[in-house]
Amino acid sequence: MTEALEEPVGVRRPRLARSALLAVVFVCAACGLVYELALVSLGSFLIGNTATQASIVLAVMVFAMGVGSLAAKPLQSRSVVSFAAIELLLAVIGGLSVMALYASFAYLSAYTPALVVVAFILGLLIGAEIPLLMVLLQRIRKQDAGSAVADIFAVDYIGALIGGLLFPFLLLPVFGQLRGALVVGLVNAAAGCFLVFVVFRRSLGRIARAVLGISAVGTVAVLIAGLVYSAQFEVTARQAMFRDPIIAAERSPYQDIVLTERKTPLGADTRLFLNGDLQFSSVDEYRYHESLVHPAMAGPHQSVLVLGGGDGLALREILTYPDADEVTLVELDPDMIEMGRTEPELTALNRGSMNDPRAQIVAADAFNWLRENADRFDVIVVDMPDPDESATAKLYSVEFYGLVAAHLADGGRAVVQSGSPYFAPKSYWSIESTMRAGGLSTTPYHVDVPSFGDWGFHIASAGDEPPRLDVDAPAPLRFLSDEELAAAAVFPRDRQRLDMAPSTLMDPRILGYSRSEWAVY
Repeated sequence: MTEALEEPVGVRRPRLARSALLAVVFVCAACGLVYELALVSLGSFLIGNTATQASIVLAVMVFAMGVGSLAAKPLQSRSVVSFAAIELLLAVIGGLSVMALYASFAYLSAYTPALVVVAFILGLLIGAEIPLLMVLLQRIRKQDAGSAVADIFAVDYIGALIGGLLFPFLLLPVFGQLRGALVVGLVNAAAGCFLVFVVFRRSLGRIARAVLGISAVGTVAVLIAGLVYSAQFEVTARQAMFRDPIIAAERSPYQDIVLTERKTPLGADTRLFLNGDLQFSSVDEYRYHESLVHPAMAGPHQSVLVLGGGDGLALREILTYPDADEVTLVELDPDMIEMGRTEPELTALNRGSMNDPRAQIVAADAFNWLRENADRFDVIVVDMPDPDESATAKLYSVEFYGLVAAHLADGGRAVVQSGSPYFAPKSYWSIESTMRAGGLSTTPYHVDVPSFGDWGFHIASAGDEPPRLDVDAPAPLRFLSDEELAAAAVFPRDRQRLDMAPSTLMDPRILGYSRSEWAVY
């Protein structure tokens, strides 16, 4: 039986119907790209290594779209009903995709297999859209195949552009990851229902209309229920990933910030996690921050720059020096700054350093801030997350350290937290070779921080002579002393310096590994 007999055109005002169909193509394309970006974004938050996450999602979805286009061939004889079913499925699966993947990460530790399955299903459904929309377009008004393809794809690509821009600038800031995907699912369902129940309503039989109507109501109900319970779900799933009770959490556009606290016989153990990585434990953070700050402050220290350190703990140590009266802290994430200023557990630990009148707090990307600022500083403290993904690798590059060297005043010192020389020796010694390639003379040292293990730093100067490792603090320290510093500069024979290639913007080293090595690692 031909399509004309099975599905009579039944479309009034063809010109208006054609415009409505192209508008639906636009909306569906925008929704499809948002689903794709949501999977990439979630993976970068939960797993890191954004390049790998993007490669997996793009490769799987593009392949599945090709399969979906072929699979849509037998459906063309029932194009209206088939399109409606595909859009409702896409709305449900796309809307719930972020929630499902978050649950697989939190409860099942099976994120990557789940990502491949979800990406494939979404790609399959997205790939089936265009052939069916092409059939519907031709049913409204016959036209040359080349012209029809040009019209469809022009609107499709423009929709993808708008969806790609809406995701980072509207959906993420306003709704967040979970609710953003659910909102897009509702938009997707509305667009599909409009095309089927308004434009092509006369093409539907009574039974098909009833079944699709019930399915549409069910789809919307599921997505609205997801919106209602998304906050409770996120709290429960997030808590499942942490041993201790969560006392504060914030999902910013840049990272997932979680503060936990556990009562111990020795007092409260407060811990900060960024994207699941431990940043400090209140039990022993003083070992890390004293070791990071005070050797750099042994020389001139009237003007100090802190890059990172939005928790305010490094700033706390700097402000113990009365003559450090020009202190600037540059932190990327405004939400981290706000937590450092207002969260009671953090303000108790940082002693209100983020609100100290001597400290100027700037919310900016450290790399760009250094490029745009001409000030020079006696001390520069680089307290950044480890270079374990492409986004942070640029902050451990030759170009970055060249900027740091250019901002050091005469006789100034810079210090960089450099990870563990024991657990990540390639990363540790790659940072030193990169700092040297950026024009800094370095002195490596390491201390024991029980929460992290053996942890390393590099103190540096812009001159030819590496700086001495000493401390001239204004008050007794709990950890550092001449004996500890003498030991900190000594590395056992099985942890000696490795000859590592420097990291650059064009050839970043992720934890010391090249891109190809990291993919295998």
